[in-house]
Amino acid sequence: MEGYKVCVLAVVWVLIFSPVAHSWGVDGHLTVCRIAQSRLSEAAADAVKKLLPESAEGDLGSECSWADRVKFRYHWSSALHYIDTPDDLCTFQYNRDCKDEDGVMDRFNDLMNNAELVHTDNLTEALLFLSHFMGDIHQPLHVGFTSDRGGNTIDIHWYRTKTVLHHVWDTSMIETFETRSYDSNPDGLIAAIQANITGEWADQVKAWETCGSNVTTCPNRYASEGIKAACDWAYKGVSEDSVLQGK
Repeated sequence: MEGYKVCVLAVVWVLIFSPVAHSWGVDGHLTVCRIAQSRLSEAAADAVKKLLPESAEGDLGSECSWADRVKFRYHWSSALHYIDTPDDLCTFQYNRDCKDEDGVMDRFNDLMNNAELVHTDNLTEALLFLSHFMGDIHQPLHVGFTSDRGGNTIDIHWYRTKTVLHHVWDTSMIETFETRSYDSNPDGLIAAIQANITGEWADQVKAWETCGSNVTTCPNRYASEGIKAACDWAYKGVSEDSVLQGK
């Protein structure tokens, strides 16, 4: 269990990529986990590789969408992918928004300390759940308004394609950006983010990695940042049948 704690601790560093990586479809999760894995200590990297299935070939990113694929097998996990907050308040409050003690906020600390508390004694599954949920909570519309289910009921157009607001932030934005800038290859996006981490954002990294109060995760802060980003960016100026485009 100690080795597991070490390896997932480094995965928590995924929070540092929220300034650019707001979209969390398959490529978004892959990007988050590959960057997090690249920043592991040697001991943590070895622990992660031992927990990953052989089919991953040592690549955490290739398994970071696993939690989406098992929603129908693990029905209890579906509600762990999002947090509903009151419409238009643009704030998160644990006591108000997390009445279910089996929600994602409570599961963060459980995953860090005791995998059995998250309905699994499989440390591989616990690692993959944590890696995925850390990405989800940083996608603004996974912490969204209750009435529209985090943008899932707001019909809009992404350029000429009819879709919903949530899907634009989950998938469409990052795929369009990758196509235009990196020939549809996520490796280019990953390299660009890594360059910013060691360059333009270097003086911010320590603050991103630190929760304070001797805790290893700070999901309350993640959720508060998420709903603020949703109001500042995802919901701003959007109404039914809006046409959204990248710049």
